[in-house]
Amino acid sequence: MSSKDNESLSSSESLNQGETVSLTDVHDTDVDVETAGKGPERAEWGSKFEFILSIIGYAVGLGNVWRFPYLCQKNGGGAFLIPYVIMLAAEGIPLFYLELAIGQRLRKGSIGVWNEIHPMLGGVGIASSVVSYVVSLYYNVIIMWCLWYLFNSFQSPLPWEHCPTFVENNVTKIVEECDKSDPTSYFWYRETLNISGSIEDPVTINWKLALCLVVAWIIVFICMCNGIKSSGKVVYFTATFPYLVLVIFFVRAVTLKGAGTGLKYMFTPKMERLADPQVWLDAATQIFYSLGLAFGGLIAFASYNKPKNNVRRDAITVSITNCSTSIFASLVIFSVLGFKANNLYENCMDKNIAKLTESGMYPTGYSATNMSYGAYKVLSSQAGFNNTAASLGLRKCSVNDNMDKAAEGTGLAFIIFTQAIAEFPAAPFWSIIFFLMLLTLGLGSQFGVLEGVATPLVDLALFPWMKKKPLVAALLCGTSLVLGLIFVTSAGNYWVTMFDSFGGSFPLMLVAFFEVVGVVYIYGYSKFENDIKFIVGEKPGWYWRITWKYVSPGLMVVILVASVISKCINPVTYLAYDVNTANNISLTYPVWAGVVIAVIILSSALCVPGVAILRKVGIMQYKPVRVATVSKGSPYDDEDVNNFQSTATMMRNTDDDQNDQKDVGYGSDESVRLQNMGGSGVGVGMGLPHV
Repeated sequence: MSSKDNESLSSSESLNQGETVSLTDVHDTDVDVETAGKGPERAEWGSKFEFILSIIGYAVGLGNVWRFPYLCQKNGGGAFLIPYVIMLAAEGIPLFYLELAIGQRLRKGSIGVWNEIHPMLGGVGIASSVVSYVVSLYYNVIIMWCLWYLFNSFQSPLPWEHCPTFVENNVTKIVEECDKSDPTSYFWYRETLNISGSIEDPVTINWKLALCLVVAWIIVFICMCNGIKSSGKVVYFTATFPYLVLVIFFVRAVTLKGAGTGLKYMFTPKMERLADPQVWLDAATQIFYSLGLAFGGLIAFASYNKPKNNVRRDAITVSITNCSTSIFASLVIFSVLGFKANNLYENCMDKNIAKLTESGMYPTGYSATNMSYGAYKVLSSQAGFNNTAASLGLRKCSVNDNMDKAAEGTGLAFIIFTQAIAEFPAAPFWSIIFFLMLLTLGLGSQFGVLEGVATPLVDLALFPWMKKKPLVAALLCGTSLVLGLIFVTSAGNYWVTMFDSFGGSFPLMLVAFFEVVGVVYIYGYSKFENDIKFIVGEKPGWYWRITWKYVSPGLMVVILVASVISKCINPVTYLAYDVNTANNISLTYPVWAGVVIAVIILSSALCVPGVAILRKVGIMQYKPVRVATVSKGSPYDDEDVNNFQSTATMMRNTDDDQNDQKDVGYGSDESVRLQNMGGSGVGVGMGLPHV
């Protein structure tokens, strides 16, 4: 060590004060694992390809299919790609790289990683696990909806192709609610959700959806119970099948009538929109959520890598793949939306022409046989036509207006897209593969989100049974199923909206901010550079240094402040379904819902300062655990790995080693555990209050 480091070591505070010391030049303690007591070997990916597919499946999710196209439509079409790419480079890729690096270097889940980096940052890992659990509750509800639509796709015609009818006085009539809207909207709000008028209305359990929710959690449990041994194989399907479907849909979509209109709409930039700060905020948050940052899933996945896997290359590859997938999915979505907008335009024109020809109110030279769309446009531009249109009740027909009505979130997949699929030849086939695609996209992300909870629990092993991954998976899936029943009530959609709006927004940004600040400014950028050098063979360049130290944390501060100001200035509202008009209306959350929102946010946000305060006052003890090096012949027997230790793991003065060995019985079965990452001389466990 340098003299400066030695001086720092000699004046270090007690371990509970949280001193971090570099381990770059500290040698391993020569303790063989055979005498130290054996611990379970940490699982590894079966291959590098499995890891890449898993994080692609985790990062590429449902948001790429519906949220990104909506933001593109909302924020100026092609102009939105400018802030999107800037935010990817300034925030997305650097944070993605950072999480993969610390997970691989320390070979722990999120809680263990942040305890090792600094004891006062232990709450960061807990916060990310809490956020992951909260998000997984409602994310699996979307998977449940996909299952419901998938099951209903195995019939012809599709149940959302036509409005239901009933017979009254020997007259067949269309259900009024459906007649006011359209078949796909009616099937979504009434047949699927059986939605109530507000979140305050009395609720009933939708048992059809409850059964689908049980199936969804059983699927997740089966794939999680053996950890990456099973989910690593599952991703061969879940990560690749969506791309196969997207390619099929792309070929089909671009050949539809009106597809060119949709693509033109997407790539026609409205540059004036770039002056709106909200556009840049939307781009930043989309990058943040689409890459799955701060959930702990990336850290967990990377912890199963070999110590010298090139995570820099992985971070760049997956981030660019994610961005490209969003754009490619948008090509498909906008092609289909163009097809739908064109159909609506033609239906509108046909009805107007029919009314006009039936009335006979058209100029000389026009007739029912020659009243084409072109002729109607010429006629509608003539003076006095507005009076004729008003008297006949003619509607304004516009493709661009139809494109502007593209829906957000669930509406895009379960209303607009199903309406477009209903127009396809062999509609059930296209419906089946579309919802299979959504299902696999959702499952791939769900595995990653829950891995951010399961891995830390298995690593901590607060109880002996928690060392078994299937039992932890059963605990998580079982409790999630019970809590998730609130989402299958008649007000369930409003609860999903609440959790989506507040469970993963502010808390995630706060966690990510503490991650960057914790690594760069508390742990120390120079120490982190050494870890990166060990992993990839060279220190980070100027791009990584500037983004990690200044750009990324600065952007997150802006996002956090903007989010808080927005929530304080604007009333907290949600969209509720009005059965009388068959439209959505804006309602304000009741007071009790505001309390629930506060609990959702604070349950994770308070973990970071809470753990730091408890450790500072000595209530939650921070107790290091000695770890033996890897014995010769083990799977991790690597000279470089054993000699170059993680700089996060040396948490005390080397002069105290002998005293520490006496105090904790270093070398005994009780005090020495095997850490599967070769080269960790000192491990840090999450301390709990002494009993």
